[in-house]
Amino acid sequence: MEMSFVGRRVSRVLLGAALVVSGAGCAAQPGEHAAAAAGRSDVTGGRGTVVSVTPVVSMSRSQVRDYLGDEGLTSPPPRSGVSGFRVVYRTVSATGRPTVASGVVVLPSDTAGTVRAVSFTHGTHAGRSTAGSVAADGQSRIAAIYYATAGYAGVAPDYLGLGEGPGAHPYLDAASEASASLDMLRAARAVAARQGRGLERRVLVTGFSQGGQAAMALGRRLQSGTDSYLRLGALAPISGTYDLRRAQLPESLRARGSLDPRVSAFNLAYATVSWNRLHHLYKAPSEVFQAPYDTTVERLFDGSHDESDIFPQLPASPDRLVTQRYLRRLDHPSGALLRAIRAADGTCDWAPSVPTRLYGASGDEQVTFGNTRNCVRALRAHGTRPQVVDYGTGTGTDHFATLHRALPDTLRWFQTQT
Repeated sequence: MEMSFVGRRVSRVLLGAALVVSGAGCAAQPGEHAAAAAGRSDVTGGRGTVVSVTPVVSMSRSQVRDYLGDEGLTSPPPRSGVSGFRVVYRTVSATGRPTVASGVVVLPSDTAGTVRAVSFTHGTHAGRSTAGSVAADGQSRIAAIYYATAGYAGVAPDYLGLGEGPGAHPYLDAASEASASLDMLRAARAVAARQGRGLERRVLVTGFSQGGQAAMALGRRLQSGTDSYLRLGALAPISGTYDLRRAQLPESLRARGSLDPRVSAFNLAYATVSWNRLHHLYKAPSEVFQAPYDTTVERLFDGSHDESDIFPQLPASPDRLVTQRYLRRLDHPSGALLRAIRAADGTCDWAPSVPTRLYGASGDEQVTFGNTRNCVRALRAHGTRPQVVDYGTGTGTDHFATLHRALPDTLRWFQTQT
């Protein structure tokens, strides 16, 4: 539940210095391919069927080294050049209707044969143009390139309604995160085959923040055998929002709590607007948002605004954003609000049968580490004993630092999983 790869777009407004990305990429107009695909009568096939493939990155190993080096991702050193593609594919909406979504697939170009996929599910994006399939500096594109240069297939979905996907993004809806991510992996198999490559059966799954939640949901789907070929190989989510009801929301709303109140206001606004679209929380925005935000918040989260646009138009804390009545509802959710929260929670309520490691930091100022503690507790209740990496408190333990530290750590750990 954050803004970009390392806060780059918001840093100029709020969060301070960020890591700057330079690299190749050609961004289409958001929604261009999706709109075309939706209107084409010759687009046939089931979920995961590829609609379009567009090359977006081609780098030699030295170019990858420079690209990732600008991010501070210097270890392990790149092993291969990469070729990456924007993929538009068929999937289903949050209500189960046919739609299309997009994502990025990056393959190592200096090796041949079959490769193992790493699925990386990204953190919060409000603007569709910041997704990795269209943004050269997108969080998930950077991650996909990082894993690909190590010899894996980097597979990164945009989710619904971001990148080239039509409609609004159903923020924090775990079921659609999982379905879009699984269908992206299916599409990635087809893309790899077009490049003369195969994908191994077992998928390594990771993701950050909102994507940590998505990774848990995807892992469960893969383990269940929903796909006839793909299976879960290992699971390593990072700083996930696994428990809104008992961890994230209470800490976000607590006076003088440990989380950044401005970020909490952003996340609450985004979630509330998105939940209303799916679960009908209110008839008029004034029922939940204070003036003047009741007249502006919904349009801010229409997919055309990124975080640098949104933050200056929101208040400094949740209590200045929403009504006292809505705060009471959040404390004791019921009805539509409870259904919306339950649609986000529960992603840890199962027993992974593969190696599982959760990364996070007690000092995280955006996603409370209570999410990870509660996830571990739920997994253990099902008989699983996950490993936990807590980066602690102090310097280098803020939210984006956990991603920056965990990318190399997950890669090294994945390399031990045979």
